[in-house]
Amino acid sequence: MSFEVKIPTVGESITEVTIANVLKKEGEYVNLDEIICELESDKATFELNAPAAGIIKWNASQGDVLPIGQLVCTIENKAELLPIPSVEKTSEPIIGQTIEIKVPVVGESISEVTLANWVKKNGDLVNSGDLLCEIESDKATFELQAEGSGYLTILVEKGTTVAIGTLIATILTSAQNDKPGSIAPEASSKPEVQKSVQGYPATPLAAKILAEKGIDPSAVTGSGEHGKIMKEDALKAQTAKAVSSVPQEPTTPTKKESTGSSRREKLSSLRKTVARRLVAVKNETAMLTTFNEVDMKPIMDLRAKYKDKFKEKHNVGLGFMSFFTKAVCVALSEFPSVNAMIDGDEIVFHDFADISIAVSAPKGLVVPVIRNAEKMNFSEIEKEIVRLATKARDNKLSIDEMTGGTFTITNGGIFGSMMSTPIINAPQSAILGMHNIVDRAVVIDGQIQVRPIMYVALSYDHRIIDGRESVGFLVKVKQLLEEPMRLLLDI
Repeated sequence: MSFEVKIPTVGESITEVTIANVLKKEGEYVNLDEIICELESDKATFELNAPAAGIIKWNASQGDVLPIGQLVCTIENKAELLPIPSVEKTSEPIIGQTIEIKVPVVGESISEVTLANWVKKNGDLVNSGDLLCEIESDKATFELQAEGSGYLTILVEKGTTVAIGTLIATILTSAQNDKPGSIAPEASSKPEVQKSVQGYPATPLAAKILAEKGIDPSAVTGSGEHGKIMKEDALKAQTAKAVSSVPQEPTTPTKKESTGSSRREKLSSLRKTVARRLVAVKNETAMLTTFNEVDMKPIMDLRAKYKDKFKEKHNVGLGFMSFFTKAVCVALSEFPSVNAMIDGDEIVFHDFADISIAVSAPKGLVVPVIRNAEKMNFSEIEKEIVRLATKARDNKLSIDEMTGGTFTITNGGIFGSMMSTPIINAPQSAILGMHNIVDRAVVIDGQIQVRPIMYVALSYDHRIIDGRESVGFLVKVKQLLEEPMRLLLDI
């Protein structure tokens, strides 16, 4: 029986790959799942495994550039060709089935993820349930666990962005009586990468490009795992060399040249998606911003008087965010269009307030949601904010905890911002921006007084919210914050 080996799909945007390194010779016998060659795209290097045992016949050569789906080789699997096991090999483990590790569906709107980190190494013996890697979407980080015990083969490198359903690793299961560590991974079956003069690793194609251009690999910084020099690095090095060979214009005595260094790093999946969404919001909404100021002295006096007793009873601090959340919920009930959103040719009005709170996490800004905030009291809101902020800092927020909000509050004041125009968190129609509190001279009852003042901003979609409603909403929030007893008494 003959098995055809074709170029597999290795990424949503990848249409062709290069045969970087052929590991098996024409007519050589190969075993099931044995690596027969290395494939390289503009993003990563992949290993191609034999789908069956037999004699290999090549249809392509090393260095060929082939489209996805192209025939690479065939494997003739005949009974008379199978090798007879020797007595010396009876002590080797019994190898079972191959378990494919694919990127799972992690959310309805998520089509791709980034391999943030491999916890296990290539060739490691893993047990069922072991954590293999972390994958990162534009919304959250997820953990991928082993679905069986055996030896791990990593097919996609750390930092690579792949589509949902992409095969990223395999586990070659061992016999049930195998014990972890009893059998060493067959390192000899793993091809060694090309080395530069100083020992820096390079993929075969990258090494070939550098050699053709006469570039010393030791002068190239690799972007792959453990500093591995990828094809893209080699091409950049080529460009850098070409640019440096262009004659420079003579400089005048008054012209100074920069002596510092620059560095490049790829946009994370989170940052790319945030950038794409923010540009879409600016292009697809009629966004305006209205401003006002809030005298924070009544809230500050109330907190100073009751914060210790509040924390003693509820075991959580009393912050400004709970006052703003309560004020927003009341104002949204009076101005329902600010709590609505456009869906095609319809406006969707909500009779509940799911308040999104912008939180700065290690990997970027995330916006977890406080569900039904209109039904919560101050202590419940504060506890939920602490819970969500803690999960955000630990990159443990789930998709459900970051979707479905109806209105967003963002606090740039914690970073010292005096005034800003926050961008709407689509598909919502409005966002409230808080800023830092500064002592300012204001006139109260004809007298100049120094008060702690905060500027607040409401950015809104003018397609659904009129100027009267936006200003009225912000004035209502201001009134409630300056008379916080109205929030406590629900009047």
